[in-house]
Amino acid sequence: MTTVDTRSLIYELMRSGQSRLIAGFEAAEREGAPGAGMEPGRFSGESWERPGGGGGTARVITEGAVFERAGVNTSAVHGDAVPPTIALERPHTAGKPYFATGVSMVLHPRNPYVPAFHANFRYMEAGDDWWFGGGMDLTPAYGFDADARHFHGTIRQFCERHDVVDYQTVKEWCDRYFYIKHRKEMRGIGGIFFDAFTPQGEGAFERTLRFVEDGIDTILAAYLPLVRKHMGDAYGERERQWQLYRRGRYAEFNLVYDKGTTFGLQTNGNIEAILMSLPPLARWEFKYMPEPGSPEADTARFLQPYDWAG
Repeated sequence: MTTVDTRSLIYELMRSGQSRLIAGFEAAEREGAPGAGMEPGRFSGESWERPGGGGGTARVITEGAVFERAGVNTSAVHGDAVPPTIALERPHTAGKPYFATGVSMVLHPRNPYVPAFHANFRYMEAGDDWWFGGGMDLTPAYGFDADARHFHGTIRQFCERHDVVDYQTVKEWCDRYFYIKHRKEMRGIGGIFFDAFTPQGEGAFERTLRFVEDGIDTILAAYLPLVRKHMGDAYGERERQWQLYRRGRYAEFNLVYDKGTTFGLQTNGNIEAILMSLPPLARWEFKYMPEPGSPEADTARFLQPYDWAG
């Protein structure tokens, strides 16, 4: 298979995954709309081209019945010289041509009891190097033990179907990556994360590609049961304000630490697609402390590493 064939195969995998995910999230919108007294949200689409080479498609829901904002994006970009973040991590690729493709999504739900969700799967070439990266993670405003066990249990089963990865390794990698250093807490309950992932051995590329494809297919099974479980939960202004406060922490991580945001900005990607990950509304409050013993205070125990999959 030629380099062009490989790139086309992977990009099509990302695009077909985008279509399946959009169908699943729109189904949840239709289910939740009657209870919310709103019309179900639909993904609008916008394709974009990058001046330096490549482009992508952003699909976004704004003000849906279930998702206040949801985006599922695909892109495939290329250029004559790797961006600074790649050259810094792989100095031998400096000045080399690169190719990158992937599918990424962020869902910010309307109901504070429904957790926010993020996932992405990506493929990168730089000179003669190639690697995969990605993962998925959950960010609840209100934590529930059963939800955390379901989410981590589902993705552990996914990892155990493949010999290229060890669940505990990528779970701990996720805990480290999504750690907000200046807050001394994780962004959420974690999940899995892997980067610069180049397994070795016979058929390593094909086995890793199957792992990535299965990961995309696992997203709905890991996340949608939690959406359906909580999208009809009653809530008031207190819960809404707590949700907005926790979204502030989400925004802090994405703007300060996230490599994907930095890569997108350095490659002159579509700025609207890059910042789609941010919540539509968030709030900050000086030295806010939740009431001891409250459900809001209980969230803190979900923001430190824990073996939820048992």
